[in-house]
Amino acid sequence: MSVSLSISGDFCITPSYLSKNLITEKISKLFYETDINIVNLECPVNYAGEEKKIIKVGPHLETNEKIFEYLKQLNVTAVTLANNHILDYDVEGLQSTINGCKKNNISYVGVGNDLIQASIPLIIEKNEIRIAVVNFCENEWSIATDCTAGANPLDIIDNLSQIKKAKNLADFVIVIIHGGSEYYNLPSPRMLKQYRFFAENGASAVIGHHTHCLNGFEVHNKVPIFYGLGNMIFTKTSTRACWFSGLTVKFILQKHRAIQWELIPTGQSLENFELSILEGLKKQQVLKEIETYSNIIADERKLMEEWVLFVERSKAHYLMAFSAISIIPVKFVRGALRRMGFVNRLFPKKYLLPIINYIYCEAHLDLSKEVLKNKLFKK
Repeated sequence: MSVSLSISGDFCITPSYLSKNLITEKISKLFYETDINIVNLECPVNYAGEEKKIIKVGPHLETNEKIFEYLKQLNVTAVTLANNHILDYDVEGLQSTINGCKKNNISYVGVGNDLIQASIPLIIEKNEIRIAVVNFCENEWSIATDCTAGANPLDIIDNLSQIKKAKNLADFVIVIIHGGSEYYNLPSPRMLKQYRFFAENGASAVIGHHTHCLNGFEVHNKVPIFYGLGNMIFTKTSTRACWFSGLTVKFILQKHRAIQWELIPTGQSLENFELSILEGLKKQQVLKEIETYSNIIADERKLMEEWVLFVERSKAHYLMAFSAISIIPVKFVRGALRRMGFVNRLFPKKYLLPIINYIYCEAHLDLSKEVLKNKLFKK
């Protein structure tokens, strides 16, 4: 007895695209030939209007109940909801999404009315094989607490406990994580260590998404780790070519046997976001790209070199974010000050030293987060 299980990346269809033909027949057929299909539903169902937008940095994503028609076209049986957008329209948006899943007989995992509920794994039984799906995300704007609804957060101790409990309930434990640096095709040193740790402590496979670009993969401790699947379908305009490529991993699960898998490259049309299976040269290009990233992951020296380069490329953005210049309301004034080098000049060592300490030292970070959160959210 065996079970086929496909896992895909970020899935978001915004309201203006919910009346268009976006799913090709060939990709629909592929998913109907698979027993279990899981995607990351990145946008909450919103009926509450703009006034329910939460305070956050970055875009607010939303959709409506028509998105479930597209999920059905792809025979999606479950969605992961632990991501940084699921609480964009507060508890009302989260609850509307959960209600939509229940109404359309689609299972979900990674969220709940509180932290305990959000951490409960999804158990799927098929062909006498039990599969546990554990889902969590990095800590941005969507996290559940002991008394508020939201997503299951990345927390090494809690996540390890969740994986171990799931292992006692199922034959296979699939760990799905929403995290990583956007538009970076490789794991950070921290991600590499954490994902391998999960592979060493009960995960049967580890799958990541969030970066909106393809990443490489590796096999660690006989466990496949896929660091980023890219977008499955995401109807937001982008000038980045990586936005339009994705990866579905199709697993074959059999008791007491090593997991087998197949990589299925997918693509969105640049004109209308139509989703299809890539074939021929386009397929080979994606597989070659993934191979390149995987080879870098296999060489920790090269991986660190790439990380150092990425940090350097990101420097200006992050310095700007920490600088008071970022709150100047006139965009061209901000740009002019940045080009003139004022961002660097506003960061003397005496200013940086306490900030670095407040970020690096766990005790200081605990207090920093609470003080800043209270300042931002409490009246």
